[in-house]
Amino acid sequence: MTVAIDRATGKRSGDRGPRSGLGRRLKHSYQKHWYAYAMIAPVAVVLGVLVLYPLAYGLYLTLTDATSLNTARTIGVNEIEATYKFIGFDNYADILWGETAYDRFWSHFIWTIVWTALCVALHYSIGLGLALLLNQKLRGRTFYRLILILPWAVPTFVTVFGWRFMLADSGIINSALETLHLPSPAWLEDTFWQRFAAIMVNTWCGVPFMMVSLLGGLQSIDSSLYEAAEMDGASRWQQFRYVTLPGLRSVSSTVVLLGVIWTFNQFAIIFLLFGNTAPDAQILVTWAYQLGFGQQPRDFAQSAAYGILLLGILIVFTSFYRRWLNRDEQQLAI
Repeated sequence: MTVAIDRATGKRSGDRGPRSGLGRRLKHSYQKHWYAYAMIAPVAVVLGVLVLYPLAYGLYLTLTDATSLNTARTIGVNEIEATYKFIGFDNYADILWGETAYDRFWSHFIWTIVWTALCVALHYSIGLGLALLLNQKLRGRTFYRLILILPWAVPTFVTVFGWRFMLADSGIINSALETLHLPSPAWLEDTFWQRFAAIMVNTWCGVPFMMVSLLGGLQSIDSSLYEAAEMDGASRWQQFRYVTLPGLRSVSSTVVLLGVIWTFNQFAIIFLLFGNTAPDAQILVTWAYQLGFGQQPRDFAQSAAYGILLLGILIVFTSFYRRWLNRDEQQLAI
């Protein structure tokens, strides 16, 4: 192999020059892409004010013993200064390993995992079934789509209050059960039925999103794949297993991840359905709200610590989930 050498500089033609410093690279990048930086600057400022600052301040609060009794506040014309102090990781230790750790954290954590798994499984399975039906050539298919999308279009608080009225002791559901001489559960009082009702209402609200997303994925699958499978003698189940599910892989992975994140942090349904009357039906996010705003004195530090733990759990889950998906995609490619 022949290497050309510049006689004036003594450098070979393949050699790279010295790498420029960070400041010079940033200056060059700004001069080249200044318009892009100008466009994203307002978004970066808004995110910093609305997301990064509260997150950083919340993280700081978790390292203190801040409550509504020792934080800065104004009473009339009197301004009371903050007296809380730095205590390190004591809040996390108390939440995870304290004497009441199971009642205050682990029991709610287990229920949150069960709640999330059941709701997402029901969302996906029912949504996929409805999407398969609506993907067929049916008379009045547009009307059916409109009806099935309504639970998602109606504001959440309207839906939850409607269910709350129906699940009351004298509501339409218990009245219908009594007419059929069936036992009428205490939907809003008994722990088991409270949890059952919460899953039922959340399923009602979450299925339309899954249905619409999966219906879009179904319509993007090439129909020639089904024709080829049918010519090869594949049954309906085999077409679903080897054509439909692989064709929905990218859509399914995304909607399941979004469903897990949304359901894990689903505050509105639990809070609006039960308020503070169902301590055993509270998931972690509503329990954190209860600590910070639903009791006296308000425990801001512990509530913020719950928020950071929730964020950490979701980050770990998302990392493992994406790694698992990437590994499966590599195996399929092989």
